[in-house]
Amino acid sequence: MKNELNGNYSEVTEFILLGFRTPPKLQILLFFVFLLIYMVTVVGNVSMIIVIKMDSRLQMPMYFFLKNLSALDLCYSTVIAPKTLANFLSDEKKISYNGCAAQFFFFALFVTTEGFLLAVMAFDRFTAICSPLLYPVHMSQKVCVQLVTVSYICGSINSIVQTSFTFSLHFCGENRLDHFFCDVPALMKISCVDIFVNEIVLFLLSGFIIITTTTVILVSYAYILSTVLKIPSTHGRSKTFSTCGSHIAAVSLFYGTVFFMYAQPGAISSPEQNKIVAVLYTLIIPMLNPLIYSLRNQDVKDAVKRILCGK
Repeated sequence: MKNELNGNYSEVTEFILLGFRTPPKLQILLFFVFLLIYMVTVVGNVSMIIVIKMDSRLQMPMYFFLKNLSALDLCYSTVIAPKTLANFLSDEKKISYNGCAAQFFFFALFVTTEGFLLAVMAFDRFTAICSPLLYPVHMSQKVCVQLVTVSYICGSINSIVQTSFTFSLHFCGENRLDHFFCDVPALMKISCVDIFVNEIVLFLLSGFIIITTTTVILVSYAYILSTVLKIPSTHGRSKTFSTCGSHIAAVSLFYGTVFFMYAQPGAISSPEQNKIVAVLYTLIIPMLNPLIYSLRNQDVKDAVKRILCGK
């Protein structure tokens, strides 16, 4: 039970991020592991953005969305990784109250936007495969920009609501956050007031976002599968569906971890388990996405070869 709020509590001005509770020598090892992951993330996503921007053959809606996906991966991993790396080498592991709020705001903004963008990318594949003749009309440059803008608007709304509710809580002097970054479950756990409303808001918002976006993705792929199965040749079916393979892999990784973290009952009951899952979607997925899309996409591989060869 949470303690009743009274007029004598001491407001928190900073938080201590407990992070991973390991011996000092292992902290150094984790620093280098996380540094390597972050460096691969930065290089991979920046490279993807540059390749798409430089190659004229990739100036299509699919790669416009992929460029934005790489930008989002780069942004939300950068919101988390530098502070986490610094804390591995620090004894204090502090973050200011305002810094914590800012970190969570931008993290929620970029992650939520990515969820909606993945749904937009599924709709793009549905349009390209099921209505190829109308594809240039339905997915014009103006429409693509509007879809990305709407994704950011949805991300902003969720981020503003979540940040407002979370940082309206009182912490009564308790400032030890059992996580490696400022996240809602860990913050709610150290609050000294009733968090029932916050838990409901978190569950409903996360549920709404996941249900809305996954419905778009599932319906899109249901139509895609139906269309692909009507193609008479096995080679034709394989070639058509292969354009969706990278997206399916990215969606599975992203939504699997986000659902586990935020949309299940009792999601805040196991801090150590949540830290491992959080590493997956804050650092591992942003690192893997450019690898998934480059290794499984012949157009991207060809574009890289053309740029390296100076053609």
